[in-house]
Amino acid sequence: MADVWQLFWLCLAAAAGGVVNAVAGGGTLITFPTLIWVLGDGDEQSVQANATSTFALFPGSIASMWGYRREIAQTRHWLRALLLPSIIGSILGSYLTLLSPAVFKQLVPWLILLASALFLLQPLIARWTGIGQPHAAPTTATMTGIIVLQFFIAVYGGYFGAGIGILMLSGLALMGIADIHLMNGLKTVLATVINGLAVANFVLNGKVVWSIALPMTVAAIIGGFVGAATARKLNRVMVRWIVIAIGVGLSGYYFWKTYG
Repeated sequence: MADVWQLFWLCLAAAAGGVVNAVAGGGTLITFPTLIWVLGDGDEQSVQANATSTFALFPGSIASMWGYRREIAQTRHWLRALLLPSIIGSILGSYLTLLSPAVFKQLVPWLILLASALFLLQPLIARWTGIGQPHAAPTTATMTGIIVLQFFIAVYGGYFGAGIGILMLSGLALMGIADIHLMNGLKTVLATVINGLAVANFVLNGKVVWSIALPMTVAAIIGGFVGAATARKLNRVMVRWIVIAIGVGLSGYYFWKTYG
């Protein structure tokens, strides 16, 4: 049970996570370590921190879906191809988290480092895949590869999830979607499905710490609205570099603590 000051810092982290998710993504890299600090870094506590962080930030995905509702209506044929692998992958990923908390704890430094690397390489990934640029319609083989890629992205999303937006945009770019708004709408639906199923699995298995999760959720929603309202004024590049710096620093700390 968190004391008043710990709850204050948790809510502050959730609000910051909501702002960051609305502007550049990467809110998990703020909320998850803060929860580890409060709950402890044992095997079970690491899983609880992951579950509670996912729960607290989940409403932001639903809000994003509402914002992209017009674009989402135009993506149904792509959604039909990618929905099933997203569902199966998310259930599998969240189940793997619950199956072996000790393994999850050992992987925490690597997961944070991976998420940080994704944010660091985001511009290069965008250029390499041509996100938002016209593409030829994918062949059957390419489409099969994209579906398989989406499955593994969903497994990672159910397991930890920071950075799945970058990965999904890269896959969607290869499908020939030239409109970045359509891509973001489709990405938002798939992310909501992945996070929602992970949340459901964590809730059913009693891994969400409710006394912390509920106030954090409120704070994250407020942060998301603030982030959406000020997105044009905030420097996205600066926010992304702050997230990267936090992630790299935290991964180094957890590497030292876990293996040092």
